[in-house]
Amino acid sequence: MKATNYSFVFLRMYTREQASQLRQEFWTTFGLYMSPQLSPEGQKVNWLNYKTGIKNVHFKMDADKNKARIAIEITHPDAGIQELFFQQFEEYRDILHQTLNEEWTWSFQSADEYNKPISWIGTELPGVNVFKKEDWPAIISFLKPRIIALDGFWGDVKDGFEALK
Repeated sequence: MKATNYSFVFLRMYTREQASQLRQEFWTTFGLYMSPQLSPEGQKVNWLNYKTGIKNVHFKMDADKNKARIAIEITHPDAGIQELFFQQFEEYRDILHQTLNEEWTWSFQSADEYNKPISWIGTELPGVNVFKKEDWPAIISFLKPRIIALDGFWGDVKDGFEALK
């Protein structure tokens, strides 16, 4: 009988509780890292739960086993109003990209993980894993300047969204 060599790659498997705990630990670390950072106006900001002040417009950050992501999400349940918000962001596209020093992906009326309509503008960092602590510096270095830039952008354009509230 011929012997066969098998090469196995063992991936660390986590229980739901362990995965949840690691995610929570990452976001706590990120929050502590960001806490001294003030807005351009010198105000304290809850960076993890950023409040735009406009219902159904959110700045979202996420990290999983494959990537980190930051996005502006428009979740208004009325498709027409969601389109108006997206169009308003399009009016500010150049300002957004100049503030960020990069171009982001724009997606009009796709579906979220719950199959609800969502429009978003965002970017991601592939190849990082929130469950690997050695990837945390790369994830933080990716998210930090972008959420700070979004805050600056929002301070400049928020008034243009007031009529759509």
